[in-house]
Amino acid sequence: MTIFETRHRRFLAEINVIPLVDVVLVLLVIFMVTAPMLYRGIDIKLPTSATNTIKPEARVVLTIEKDQRLYLDKDAVSVAQLERRLKSLKEQNAEVSVYLRADREVPYGIVVQVMDGVKRAGIEKLGMVTDPVTGERVMEQQVAPADRRHSPL
Repeated sequence: MTIFETRHRRFLAEINVIPLVDVVLVLLVIFMVTAPMLYRGIDIKLPTSATNTIKPEARVVLTIEKDQRLYLDKDAVSVAQLERRLKSLKEQNAEVSVYLRADREVPYGIVVQVMDGVKRAGIEKLGMVTDPVTGERVMEQQVAPADRRHSPL
């Protein structure tokens, strides 16, 4: 081989994607056909009823912000209005649930005062909303041991 022949000889390094596209389209069609069949239930004819035996649960979110402002769902309320509004919700639905979201900087006394208002309104279902703890936050939130200088022992 001469130098002239090696210069004109080049490798063709292209990938043929047409077979790949064909395979992907076949897989797509198979998925589209089988996916609706996977979640199919049993076909039955349900009887009708004049009364509904299962009532949807009424949920209300009560939020206390860092600056101690109160919100019932997205409506701003004062502490004086809170009990009255909750009583009217209790009258509308006896099974109303209240979920309390309080900023961690809010003083404990304020949170207890709001919880007391919820209980005075006659609402028994009160839940506390928290964030899940991640591995990093567990280490920084561990409670330090008590200071022994002030210990009576």
